[in-house]
Amino acid sequence: MNTPAATRLTSTRPASDRRGGGLLVRRFITEAARNRVTLTLLVVVPIVFVALVGGVITDAGELLGGQGGPQAETTTAGWTAGFVAAVAMYFQVASARAADRRLVLAGLPSARLVLARMTTGALLALVAATASYVTLVLTVGGLDHPARVAVATLMFAVVYLALGALIGALVANPVNGTVLILFVWLLDVVFGPAFRPADTMVSRIFPTHYLSLWMMDEPSGHSGRPGDLGWALTWTVIAVALSWAAVAATSRTARTHTRTRPGSVVAQLAVGTRMGLREVGRNRVLWALLVVVPGLFVALSAFTTPDGYETMMVREAGRTVAATFWFPDTHPGLMAPISVGALAAVVGLFTALGARNADRRLALAGFRPFSLLTSRLAVVGVLAVVVTAASLAVTAAFFQPGQWAPYVLANLLLALTYALVGVLVGWSFGRVGGVLVAFLIPFLDLAIEQSPMLNPELSTLAHLLPGYGASRVLYDAALTSSFDETSSLLVALAWLAGLAILVAGLLHRLARPRHRAEPHRAVAIT
Repeated sequence: MNTPAATRLTSTRPASDRRGGGLLVRRFITEAARNRVTLTLLVVVPIVFVALVGGVITDAGELLGGQGGPQAETTTAGWTAGFVAAVAMYFQVASARAADRRLVLAGLPSARLVLARMTTGALLALVAATASYVTLVLTVGGLDHPARVAVATLMFAVVYLALGALIGALVANPVNGTVLILFVWLLDVVFGPAFRPADTMVSRIFPTHYLSLWMMDEPSGHSGRPGDLGWALTWTVIAVALSWAAVAATSRTARTHTRTRPGSVVAQLAVGTRMGLREVGRNRVLWALLVVVPGLFVALSAFTTPDGYETMMVREAGRTVAATFWFPDTHPGLMAPISVGALAAVVGLFTALGARNADRRLALAGFRPFSLLTSRLAVVGVLAVVVTAASLAVTAAFFQPGQWAPYVLANLLLALTYALVGVLVGWSFGRVGGVLVAFLIPFLDLAIEQSPMLNPELSTLAHLLPGYGASRVLYDAALTSSFDETSSLLVALAWLAGLAILVAGLLHRLARPRHRAEPHRAVAIT
């Protein structure tokens, strides 16, 4: 029983801690500090993201009609700090619902508990914001308004900290919560003033619109009397207030029930796949998100792309040539793989984490490793197909590739590849760290390194990333009328096969029953 411990926690602490919640904050920080991988990633992810992405922000902003220039590069610190803070706070709230409810039932005031949770999240966000800002300063080499950028970076973290707390209080399932955070973040970044014209109406509804403009020292001209800083502070206060109310009022737990029986290979495979799909099928919110998120992402990119021509390097008849395209017609088709890869990675990550303990129990109950592996990969594959189909259904309304069949195949290869990457990341880094890594890899790979809009010539890093082969096939199919990427297709298939073999080996090891010597065997019987 945890209630006596919770009662002691609320009754034995000193008066100063009872007033300020200091003991709770220390306990929560201690609990977070035990996961050193997560704490390390809170620093490493901002450093890697700001250092690698900051250099391409200027070109991307000018290409899409945004602010561009060195000022736009400063927003990378805010975006990174915000995403990391949101993810950290989401799991801080969502994973502690049952324990927090017991503390409240034991007599701890709800307001004190919420304050402790929000304070803990704020300290984690401060770590991410500091890492992002320091990396930006070292990368850029000097800022025109360093104090403004530092304050704005911290405000980004606070806004998204509140978003993570709000989603953590309302969405219990980690897949749904993470996808929602990723969706809001992607929309905020892609349709924000760094990438889009500041007077675009759709961008004004996002939480960091005015904050981004104030951070870049680019007056919006439509903020009215409060000014850009005034609206940014208003967004921050509203977000914190809403999250406070949600965390205080909401405490739910999710229960799952699974059962199976051993049998033949075919029977076990059928039961394992049916169990996995049934468990996923119960999560109707997830299905809605898998369908709506990629479609809406592609549709918004189509509606907000500025008019103009764009020149990109493509392969035609075996030669690399420069071709010019009408940007509004091609941009939606090039955005689709970004949403497909990111969502597939998240789905693979949580499918792996959710099934780890269940797989060990199934192995003890008689499930063969082959049945477990095949059924888990089948579930991941079905979800990857759903993500791909939803994205392509909307893409078809705005974009006509030069070759439909290779284009569909390339998107599916990206989805399957990053679903397997998500499985490996989940097993390696856990939930919080896994989400951060699963966000970092596909974004850097598909949105930055493989993009023909940002990179006329691919870097060495681009050739080494998982999306290289499938991306070459996709861009060839999207932009040309003849297929010239047979070698790239083989590279994509090799990546997929290699990842599947690696997942198979790890799943076999993780699901293997752990036998212990029984005491009576060590006793000599005379």
